[in-house]
Amino acid sequence: MNRLQRALDALVERVDTPAPIILADVMQDNIDRMQAFAAQQGLDVRPHVKTHKCVEIGRRQVKAGAVGITAGNVGEAEVFAAAGFEDIFIAYPIWPSGTKGPRIRRLAETTRLRVGVDNFAAINALADAMGDDADRLQVVIEVDCGARRSGAPAEAACDLALAARKRGLLPVGVFTYPGHGSAGPETRKLAAQDQDAALTTAVRSLSAAGITAEVVSAGSTPTVEFSTSSVITEIRPGEYVFNDLNNTRLGACTEDQIALFVAGTVVSDWVPDQVILDVGTKAISREGSPEIGYGAVPGTSAILSKLNEYHGFLPLPAGDFRPAVGTVLPVVPNHVCPVVVNFEEYIVTDSTGTSLERWPVDARGFLN
Repeated sequence: MNRLQRALDALVERVDTPAPIILADVMQDNIDRMQAFAAQQGLDVRPHVKTHKCVEIGRRQVKAGAVGITAGNVGEAEVFAAAGFEDIFIAYPIWPSGTKGPRIRRLAETTRLRVGVDNFAAINALADAMGDDADRLQVVIEVDCGARRSGAPAEAACDLALAARKRGLLPVGVFTYPGHGSAGPETRKLAAQDQDAALTTAVRSLSAAGITAEVVSAGSTPTVEFSTSSVITEIRPGEYVFNDLNNTRLGACTEDQIALFVAGTVVSDWVPDQVILDVGTKAISREGSPEIGYGAVPGTSAILSKLNEYHGFLPLPAGDFRPAVGTVLPVVPNHVCPVVVNFEEYIVTDSTGTSLERWPVDARGFLN
């Protein structure tokens, strides 16, 4: 029997489905493994909490040795700051519209706050928002390394840092996101090499202007294995804490390192060679495709072929796998991050399924 199914069977009478189940021992192994890798490479770990949005998990990451956390937006940062986290990097090109300006200013008063910038307009808006306290806010220049998302050209880092310093903000370094490393197993190392080249160019750009890059920040889980350049000072992996099908396909983790799955119940079996699970888009998100499916039942070759909001369509492969109505199955998502925002709490157990705790998804719903 598959290990995830075995753990689920041990606690099935105590949980309602659909529900996200964490194997805490596997998760802790993932945290410790990443920390050991970083220590070996002389890197700081600043995990991205958008993956789990859970204060308890963030505390475990810091206890293991993380220097602080990475957040995706002001709301996430506020939740973790209120819980006592004192070193937070919002790795996003912040635009301080609406109430965000005053909120950022308040965060900078109570935490060591860093925010991402990649354009002059945002630098000026942040400086205006900080007013006389501009020097409290550290800014990290985002550069593009090939993902073609946000991020300025690496050679422009100097001009942006000088503009920030002129407005009273404190430029402390550069960061990038090698998102194109998720395109396939062969792209992970290549994207990390692009990351290294962009960060090296950006650091030299700052140095030419007399600005020391205290922070040279790299991501992500798929590329972290190759993010070992001497120019890098910290890594920002997020998905590593749970892992998922995408990372197993990329070779960034093994199946035994998957620490989160969604428990779902077979609720209908009228269609021949198919069952319906109570795991739809509102539980597992819509990440996937007809080719790779939208989630998989570990220990079998069955994958969800289609999702409605509350229905998961599971064609049954030829063989002995014929779950009856009422059977509770583990479903591993393609991408774990979108799953987390669908639930208010995690069911936390271990690989034996003997323990059971409930941890809140503290930053669920905080998107701005």
